[in-house]
Amino acid sequence: MTQIPDKLYFKIGEVASLTKVKPYVLRYWESEFKIISPRKSLTKQRVYSRRDIELILDIKRLLYKEGFTLDGAKKKIKEIQAERSKQLDFGFNEKQFQTALKSIKKELTQIKKLLT
Repeated sequence: MTQIPDKLYFKIGEVASLTKVKPYVLRYWESEFKIISPRKSLTKQRVYSRRDIELILDIKRLLYKEGFTLDGAKKKIKEIQAERSKQLDFGFNEKQFQTALKSIKKELTQIKKLLT
């Protein structure tokens, strides 16, 4: 899997290098997949977020490795997005998140008892 550097934004050349997808293909995918939405810098350059790069890698995998058509890839990306939206921050799903919160609450209660 591709390692994405720990940066907030990436220029189109950096994204092309990371994903091994030509810039003109990235621009085409932007027009086809509305979920890829790089911002424009003050100098009008495209700047991609980490989320955009992850989506580009998903699209590349679907089109080139799994053989999806553009329409099929669009549908699959929507499914992937729906599944990811079910997960809360930190990559936990709702049940894992609740379990973690209960554990934290228990530990804080124990600490409170020690302090009083």
